[in-house]
Amino acid sequence: MSQPNPANTQEITQAATILSSVEKHLDRFVVGQGRLRETLALGLLTGGHLLLESVPGLAKTTAAAALAGAVGGEFARIQCTPDLLPSDIIGSQIYNSSTGRFEIQLGPVHANIVLLDEINRSSAKTQSAMLEAMQEKQTTIGGTRFDLPSPFLVMATQNPIEQEGTYQLPEAQLDRFMIKDVLDYPGPGEELEILRRLDAGVFDVESPPEPACTLEDVRTLQRYARSIYIDPAISRYLVEIVSATRQASRYIGPLAQFIECGASPRASIAFTNASRALAMIRGRNYVIPEDVKDLAVRILRHRILLNFEAVAENIPVERVIGELLGAIRTP
Repeated sequence: MSQPNPANTQEITQAATILSSVEKHLDRFVVGQGRLRETLALGLLTGGHLLLESVPGLAKTTAAAALAGAVGGEFARIQCTPDLLPSDIIGSQIYNSSTGRFEIQLGPVHANIVLLDEINRSSAKTQSAMLEAMQEKQTTIGGTRFDLPSPFLVMATQNPIEQEGTYQLPEAQLDRFMIKDVLDYPGPGEELEILRRLDAGVFDVESPPEPACTLEDVRTLQRYARSIYIDPAISRYLVEIVSATRQASRYIGPLAQFIECGASPRASIAFTNASRALAMIRGRNYVIPEDVKDLAVRILRHRILLNFEAVAENIPVERVIGELLGAIRTP
């Protein structure tokens, strides 16, 4: 899977300059959360969708809005509730009595960055309305297809501690998220910085800063990211990692009994795209094995389904992924 025209040094330098500007923009609104910022950059560079899980109050919504502001894109926030309907997301046909005709009214999903807040509070039927948008980047209303804007990125959040009034995300929906990131609490120093910025009025949304780049810049970065060189040996390495989740008994012995279902080929695609983007973020025009390893948990944690026995034994999916990585030879 080598690239005939890999990104050159000038393109990597240009990408670094733009990404630095976006980082400075995010820094105004998001304190700390270094891995979250990296995850946002990966989604931006690849167009891959992100699932963010944490307890309330860790700046997930703020980060999504800040990212949209950084690139000058249209932002839409959809608050997921049990009574949310598919038409509330993708749009519907509205009858116009003055013309006697049905007219198409596009839903909020037709934006550059879409936040599905607390996605697991919407029903499976409503969640499935996003499948076409996330995969084909289009919607169909009344038999008519509508392309979504470019770039298009879905960020969904879920709260792991509240179960009342929530629904399990279907496996087909989970598989369409390139990355699932689990966020931690900020440190005491970061929390003090949040309070300082609140007192200083830094988070004033009434006067947002100018965008750090344009949507055309984002499309350029995505083109550069696709041209990052990935050696065939690394491609075989990441494919072996994904394949090992389906044949775990060959790699991790007794721990394999806790895996009910392994990752699909979408995981290999996500690995490839995210590894290229991570290499570019780190200032390289080629992928190294450490890029793959650093992404493994975020790429696989929502694609490996563990059985009830794993829950009873308190076996986290991160442990399974770590054992798999340790059992596969690094190229």
